[in-house]
Amino acid sequence: MATNTLSRFEKNAASREPGWFKWALIGISLVFFAFFLLLPLFSVFAEALRKGWEAYWQAIVEPDALASIKLTLIAAAISVPLNLIFGVAAAWAITKFDFRGKHILLTLIDLPFSVSPVIAGLIYVLVFGAQGWFGPWLDAHDIKIVFAVPGIVLATIFVTFPFVARELIPLMEAQGCEEEEAATVLGASGWQTFWKVTLPNIKWGLLYGVILCNARAMGEFGAVSVVSGHIRGFTNTIPLHVEILYNEYNFAAAFAVASILALLALLTLAVKTWVEWRMHAEIHASPIIELQQQR
Repeated sequence: MATNTLSRFEKNAASREPGWFKWALIGISLVFFAFFLLLPLFSVFAEALRKGWEAYWQAIVEPDALASIKLTLIAAAISVPLNLIFGVAAAWAITKFDFRGKHILLTLIDLPFSVSPVIAGLIYVLVFGAQGWFGPWLDAHDIKIVFAVPGIVLATIFVTFPFVARELIPLMEAQGCEEEEAATVLGASGWQTFWKVTLPNIKWGLLYGVILCNARAMGEFGAVSVVSGHIRGFTNTIPLHVEILYNEYNFAAAFAVASILALLALLTLAVKTWVEWRMHAEIHASPIIELQQQR
């Protein structure tokens, strides 16, 4: 008991810093936060409402703007569930089994982090474009991928698929395989083990990964810009529509549509904060943590 008390006192003493140093760090962080985050966010809404609420509303309900919002939601609604399935399957395979090619799979999962989104879009154009590898065959069968909705969905899936897997892999590695092995010994099938043991243990990490994946899907610009063709009202997502309005010097409408993305980002941040709070509360409510705190 005395040893634990002494080690705790030494840890607190070692981490003690002068008061001025602590407040200097807090001040620098607040200035950075205000200048690089709050000020741009305030500017978006200020410019969007500069001509009044009526002009703001007209920019939002304009047919091309509504089409861009619809396409953004469609791309996210398709890519996020697919990446959820892939992320869970990949994380489960990597953390629960040993097999050849595991490190290759990990490298492929990280590929979208290292490849520019613009390059990813160009790859899809090279493969599915009119002059691409499958272009003549697709054209002969009247199948449109590039400069159409399927190309936008494919590009969105590519740039977002690491988020769920990369959130789950460290979590599942830390949890180990003991509970799954115990369930298997007791006669549980693979699906029973997943639904009754694995999924409850990773539910908050899974939700966190889905939130990040959805945020990237709605805000993606580079890859989608290459494969969309910028067909107004048909293949423009919200970021692409904002770019077109801004290039046309229609600044009020551009910022009005951009405010939709800003509101979605704030909503995502609120959900992300709630998930982090629930994860933190669940970890500290576990019997092991309570026992360690009592000691």
